[in-house]
Amino acid sequence: MILVTGGTGLVGGELIRRLSARGVPLRALVRNRGKAAALEALPGVTVVEGDMARPDSLSGPLAGVTRAMLISTSAPNMLDVQSNLVAAAREAGVRHMVKLSGVIAEVDSPFRFARMHGEIERRIQASGLQHTFLRPGEFMHSYFRALPAILSHGELRLPMAGERIASIDVGDIAEAAARVLTAPGHEGKTYTLTGPESLSMSEVAERLSAATGKTIRYVAADPEGVRQAQLAAGVPPFIADALFELFAERRKGREAKVWQGLAELDVRPTPLAEFAARHAPVFRGERPPPGATA
Repeated sequence: MILVTGGTGLVGGELIRRLSARGVPLRALVRNRGKAAALEALPGVTVVEGDMARPDSLSGPLAGVTRAMLISTSAPNMLDVQSNLVAAAREAGVRHMVKLSGVIAEVDSPFRFARMHGEIERRIQASGLQHTFLRPGEFMHSYFRALPAILSHGELRLPMAGERIASIDVGDIAEAAARVLTAPGHEGKTYTLTGPESLSMSEVAERLSAATGKTIRYVAADPEGVRQAQLAAGVPPFIADALFELFAERRKGREAKVWQGLAELDVRPTPLAEFAARHAPVFRGERPPPGATA
């Protein structure tokens, strides 16, 4: 039995759909069953209620589970809630934990969520659980955050200066996770996952332009100006500051490298042009983006 956490999120939801399509029985851990009707309708999926912030709610969902996929929202309590799941999984006798981590998971990183991911990986290693770490780079879905300026001014405004990034499609991450969860031989391994190309933001804008039939140009935004605009728009200070730290790391080229993790798992990486063509109606403002950005 496989348990997947974060089933109502982008990666977790896509992973559950793919496992269901393969005929793999699984449990989807959610905090509110009322928000998981779409998951409950999938063949082979059992929705179980539990909250990783409340360790006492996890023993039932984990009973009989052999493999667990650990995903949670990037939130201030991410270290605590994921550590709770690790401890509960060890107590329940789970044999193999797969963690969705980050491309720069380092305990001494200037980026707070990279520090959390690094520490959670360390705790999983110390727990005695067999483990696999999936470290994806920037989600292509993140470009949906730039929609307001794209739609109103034809501008891709990001605080990236002239740096490059190797973004990855969420579907490719989910496919990598599905393969790790359903086949032996991945224990103790770390797969760093990126798309197939490292692009400048001007090149990203060119691909969005080609897909939409509209001219979109890259504008290098001022990092502090972006942070202040986010705060003014109601973004919580913790998240605004985290994004400020993240883009500072990206401007150092920390996410510019193309890694071969997908190839190691025999997953074809999706080019940005293909992602942009699939979501061209979103970038033209003809339909809303699919789910939350990441």
